[in-house]
Amino acid sequence: MPMGLSCCAIELMAVGASRFDISRFGMEVMRFSPKQSDCMIVAGTVTYKMAEVVRRIYDQMLAPKWVVAMGACASTGGMFRSYSVLQGVDQILPVDVYISGCPPRPEALIDGMMQLQEKISREPSARQLFSETSLQ
Repeated sequence: MPMGLSCCAIELMAVGASRFDISRFGMEVMRFSPKQSDCMIVAGTVTYKMAEVVRRIYDQMLAPKWVVAMGACASTGGMFRSYSVLQGVDQILPVDVYISGCPPRPEALIDGMMQLQEKISREPSARQLFSETSLQ
């Protein structure tokens, strides 16, 4: 679920292009429907006006779901210390991976997504949870 809110969205689009080709890592399909998405990439400045929309879209996503804060603005508010800018999307959403930069290069986003894949691989699956409870 790409949430391209400002200039970081351009770098997010570049990752899907042929030069960086995120499909090599199994992440080529971007869904613009919350019901079909399991990862939200918040790319750019989150204003208080947009924060409610971002949270509503996150709530519509089905579990399991993950959040990536892409860029300085999504992570900490960036250079905008203002009454209208949320100082980090982690104030309204649980963030799994932070990607630094202003804007981050496509390589940084690929690295962050690979970190997310590693994090997901360490989480217990439903099959593992079921087998553990059936033994007890």
